Amino acid sequence: MRSTLRHIGIATVATTALLLSGCSASSGGTESGPVKLTYWAWAPNLEQVVELWNEDHPDIQVVVQKQDGGDPAITKLLTAIKAGSGAPDLIQAEYQKIPTLVASDALADISEQGAADLKDDFSDGVWNSVTLGGDAVYAVPQDSGPMMAYYRTDILDSLGLSVPTTWDEYAEVARAVHQADPTKYLGTFSANDAGWFAGLAQQAGASWWSIDGDSWGVDIDAGPTEQVASYWGKLVEEGAIDNKPMYTPEWNAGLNDGSQVGWISSVWAPGVLGGNAPDTAGKWTAAELPQWDASKPSNGNWGGSSTAVTTQSKHAAAAVEFATWLNTDPKAVAALADVSGVYPAATKVAADALQTSPEFFSQQSDFYDIASKASESVSPFTYGPNVNVAFSAYNDEFAKAAEAKTAQAFSDAVAAMQSITIDDLKKSGFSVK
Repeated sequence: MRSTLRHIGIATVATTALLLSGCSASSGGTESGPVKLTYWAWAPNLEQVVELWNEDHPDIQVVVQKQDGGDPAITKLLTAIKAGSGAPDLIQAEYQKIPTLVASDALADISEQGAADLKDDFSDGVWNSVTLGGDAVYAVPQDSGPMMAYYRTDILDSLGLSVPTTWDEYAEVARAVHQADPTKYLGTFSANDAGWFAGLAQQAGASWWSIDGDSWGVDIDAGPTEQVASYWGKLVEEGAIDNKPMYTPEWNAGLNDGSQVGWISSVWAPGVLGGNAPDTAGKWTAAELPQWDASKPSNGNWGGSSTAVTTQSKHAAAAVEFATWLNTDPKAVAALADVSGVYPAATKVAADALQTSPEFFSQQSDFYDIASKASESVSPFTYGPNVNVAFSAYNDEFAKAAEAKTAQAFSDAVAAMQSITIDDLKKSGFSVK
């Protein structure tokens, strides 16, 4: 049976690969010329940010090799790791993919190259995503997707309703909106994006995977996720919210005509709203996610990625130097936000860099103040090596639940996700506690 975490936590394999690669403690170039690093990434216009680095660092030059997206890049990297050659020095890796890459010996532990010193630049939840809760550091956080809520406050105001601050209030407002006009919903439960649901579970205190020595634990059906599923299941059963998935033509139309009065989303929502419903600009208000316990604010992430160093890199120190600059230097972070449109993960630097609200929310001057609070309160959440299986199970099982429109079906979907995920881990040879 294959050992599950033979390097997670103590990073023995990744560290050995790093040493054997001939990495030097020096990150500068040599007499033969500058260090040349390859960087697989897909963020828009990232090469423009890298140009700033290359201008100021003639001894370490970085070449961005654009990828089609997160999943294709990860598949391509795993193929190169298996072949023993062909991997880049750095790769843009989504947080949920890091456990899979670590289990495949694809990412180097960069804690000894200075990455461990970056902890205070990021929220605990984001930092946990690149450390998997251990001492090893497998990447430098780049951007994050703290969840936020968006409401058509012109419609809420016309109904005498306020923006909800707790999930109990959200349910009350949802009922009131639909009762006043049966064609309108405060939101929808979407069974086509597991990352959305995982973020809501994260806010409630869930962590779907856990690590215990050389074994994985799976806790999808634990109390927090069940709480979230039951909550939305009851609202769907009542008919107080919609049960149609996001990103469909029907959903897009709802954003335009006001039948979708709200959207539980992420910090990157302004781009989606501006692209799908440009004529509604100025009618929406961004707010923090409703809370389960207002006295203990928490949040979840929907989206986000990191900059990781691969185990095939021969220039780990130089790669970490670049990754640190890219994601923590004020000049780089401001450029990332400006030309790539991402929300930087470095909380304080991001707050200093982002002073002007997105164009779609130009009337709301405190947009990034709200985003900063949302980012700082992200709770820890551990992903597992078969996140793709769990996410696929979500799409299948919750599609059935949304169609059934019963709270029990939502609870059953959580139980099914748990069973499918555990069975796949065992089938793949992982130790499961």
